[in-house]
Amino acid sequence: MYNCARRERQKFFIGIDANRRPLQKISEKIHRGPAKGGLPNVLFLEAAVESLPYELDGTASEVQVNFPWGSLLRGVATGDQLVLGNLRRMCKVDALLNVMIGLDFERDRSEIVRLGLLELDANYISTVLVKAYTNAGFDLVETQNIVPSNRPEFQTSWAKRLRMSCHRSFIRIVAKAAEIKA
Repeated sequence: MYNCARRERQKFFIGIDANRRPLQKISEKIHRGPAKGGLPNVLFLEAAVESLPYELDGTASEVQVNFPWGSLLRGVATGDQLVLGNLRRMCKVDALLNVMIGLDFERDRSEIVRLGLLELDANYISTVLVKAYTNAGFDLVETQNIVPSNRPEFQTSWAKRLRMSCHRSFIRIVAKAAEIKA
């Protein structure tokens, strides 16, 4: 998020995480002077997807969910209506929701079982996730299994660690916020 805000200074970015710890250092950095890495176009917010502040409603032209874990992973991978509904609340009409999931079914086994996740294959996506995302107010634009040679470059230490696993599968889901019908 920080690197995006540095590259695209004309846009305003909001980074949201339910865990305070990863936000602390970067939050301190953005409030420094510009010469020391400070940025006026980014804000970090501690919040769980299940209880996003209503002040964010309709503010986002794009929402990125990169390598979710815990309840956010469960929500986007199972089509949980509370999670998807809250993500949709943040979106303006036609905003893009980009979800990048990276799972290693051996290393992440206990979390996969704990969250009740099924394999994210083409059949599951077309029969379960398309309907769930549609019910939450999104039109699925694209789903893609990403091969190792085509993995996107994310400039975070977590993403770099995930890319190192040769057994990790990466799935991208792109959806567009539909107009909400009254």
